[in-house]
Amino acid sequence: MKRDPKITPEPVPPQSPEPRPRRPRAATTEKQFIIQEHHARALHWDFRLERDGVLVSWAVPKGLPLDKRTNRLAVHTEDHPIEYATFEGKIPSGEYGGGDVTLWDSGTYEEIKWTDREVMVVLHGRRIEGKYVLFATEPSGGKAGGSVKRSWMVHRMDDAPSSYSPPPAEIAPMLATLGTLPRDDAAWAFEFKWDGIRAVIHVDGGRIRIASRNGNDLSTSFPELRALGERLGSQQAVIDGEIVAFDEHGRPRFQRLQPRIHAGNAAKAKRLADEQPVVYVIFDLLYLDGELLLGLPYAVRRRRLESLGLEKAKGAAWTLSPRFEGPGADVLEASKEQGLEGIVAKRLDSPYLPGKRSPTWIKVKNILTQEVIVGGWTPGEGHRQGRFGSLLLGIPSETGLQYVGQVGTGFSEAVLDDLGAKLDSLRSQTSPFSNEVPRRYAKVATWVEPKLVGEVTFSEWTADGRMRHPSWRGIRDDKDPGEVRRES
Repeated sequence: MKRDPKITPEPVPPQSPEPRPRRPRAATTEKQFIIQEHHARALHWDFRLERDGVLVSWAVPKGLPLDKRTNRLAVHTEDHPIEYATFEGKIPSGEYGGGDVTLWDSGTYEEIKWTDREVMVVLHGRRIEGKYVLFATEPSGGKAGGSVKRSWMVHRMDDAPSSYSPPPAEIAPMLATLGTLPRDDAAWAFEFKWDGIRAVIHVDGGRIRIASRNGNDLSTSFPELRALGERLGSQQAVIDGEIVAFDEHGRPRFQRLQPRIHAGNAAKAKRLADEQPVVYVIFDLLYLDGELLLGLPYAVRRRRLESLGLEKAKGAAWTLSPRFEGPGADVLEASKEQGLEGIVAKRLDSPYLPGKRSPTWIKVKNILTQEVIVGGWTPGEGHRQGRFGSLLLGIPSETGLQYVGQVGTGFSEAVLDDLGAKLDSLRSQTSPFSNEVPRRYAKVATWVEPKLVGEVTFSEWTADGRMRHPSWRGIRDDKDPGEVRRES
């Protein structure tokens, strides 16, 4: 074995120039198996089967599959001594496989078939029960229980328990309606409204996939959130929350997320994560370990979420959104004092309705915000010479894209450059607006295809349906133009 017995706490057999002799196989048809969760350089599970006096071993990066739909990689590794069956502990850094090892499952197995290229067994464990086959995917040249063969796969052959539901491929987030505080406080819980990007995170085999509200994969953009997968380990989960960037005063700032969203590649994303880390603020649990939770009341889902212990992870890139029983007016006032956008009231008995805007979730705002579609721009003057000066904004209506105002503030130099490039690629010969744009803007405007979604703050709606004093907050790549609606 590739370990120093003077350093590692693992059971290490005596070193000998001769291979360690194998013990005769026991007469019983049932032998032990173990699965160890191994937080080494990369999280994986070590699957070990007792045979001929040793533990024949595979490293399974995402753990054994729980249903028949998925094959998973199983890297065949060296045999381990029988004494390893009870090992738990920390392998020192620098040693082979350095990291924490815990016993994830153990039990007995029945051997159905065992050849150099295929091993079929039935497992009877505390957590795993079922029929599995491991099969080699490389040309012959190694054998199970002998010299190491790198590429194998593991497949579950029988049906999962009837109570098991496979994790959903996609869940569109449930949306809140804009409104006022509910009167019956006792029927509601209250959470702060976070100024970030809505994201549903799928966790499977210690790995995560981050899906934006419109289904875009954001996993590369936020590498610091990968640790959430390792924290949940073997648990399969789908979690709802908001990716938030905080300023030096601890206040959410949507503008600080803009460069993170457009990182482009893994290396740049890692550099930006070091410069402007984010926090995933978790507020709902949609699926856990074979159970779809959408139909359960919010209060039950929240208790299940809290039972995962994620709020206890000090220094982690995630936290639970604080939840308050009310009075709602006090929570709203606290959000205002902390400079937050507002609160969300959630009925305790509300189910989770994917992709639906429901009155059982009500957002109450301290400031007015509005998603908008960019339909054109006017040229800049002074220090903005050669760039855009203002953006012409619209909101879809029954008659088409309705012009609702123009915004010329809230742009940093970097945003001016980035937006300018996007606008240049969307140039159009005709106005996308269905109503009249004021002549002083229309006569100098450059029109663009209505594909770019942004968000602004503003003071109020005017009598003619325009936004007063809008200020740019940022691009909303997580939202499609068809989703934009006037917030009334």
